[in-house]
Amino acid sequence: MIIELRDAAMTYQSPDGEVEALAGVSFVMEEGEFCSIVGPSGCGKSTLLGAIAGLEKLDRGSVQVDGQTVTGPSPRIGLMPQRDQLFEWRNIWDNVTLGLTVQGRNTPERQKHVRELLERYDLADFAHKLPCQLSGGMRQRCALIRTLATEPRILLLDEPFSALDYQTRLSVSSDIYRIIREQGKTALLVTHDISEAISMSDRVFVLSRRPAVVKATFDMGELRALPPLERRDSPAFSGYFNLIWKELDLQ
Repeated sequence: MIIELRDAAMTYQSPDGEVEALAGVSFVMEEGEFCSIVGPSGCGKSTLLGAIAGLEKLDRGSVQVDGQTVTGPSPRIGLMPQRDQLFEWRNIWDNVTLGLTVQGRNTPERQKHVRELLERYDLADFAHKLPCQLSGGMRQRCALIRTLATEPRILLLDEPFSALDYQTRLSVSSDIYRIIREQGKTALLVTHDISEAISMSDRVFVLSRRPAVVKATFDMGELRALPPLERRDSPAFSGYFNLIWKELDLQ
């Protein structure tokens, strides 16, 4: 295993008092898996991702990576947030190497790796462009390359396609899926989109309403071998969609 959550529980303070976000979330991910988390709005999905990234402190339970308890941010874990968070006054090269600069690892060897990523994913010609000169899909690919530049083993994706229109979202999610698979990363995606979760994941974890627990886990089985767009055309797709929909408590 590479990620293991054991009875993860968390309460945070809001203006109205304490809010119990997680009540005891447990699951395991194997190395190389791509999994998704879906659940009702406000159920604690992003909070859970923050705990795995070492940005949120649990009240109870633990998050373990390679058998070691996560106590803070780690270079082994990369987080891709909802927005691309590219700095508009920095060109693409300076944006995608920012994590390396912050970590004090912006060496010639690392820069060579970043150039290879930009070349491989059709962004090399835009290295000296500003973010405003790129499409939304290209910006998201830049955000992923910025995360990959630090060579994490695990990628955490917090609704990274939510700001895109539907057609762009389909295309970019397929691109991101391909890149993650080619790079051999373990990935965990938070999304509100059931179709997106099914089309990209090996397994889908369904969270309950807050305080969240894992209500159900679905293995994509026969769909695992198919890329995202082909999965959506599969006869099995609607069956998985209906099963997950029935587990979601949206009332």
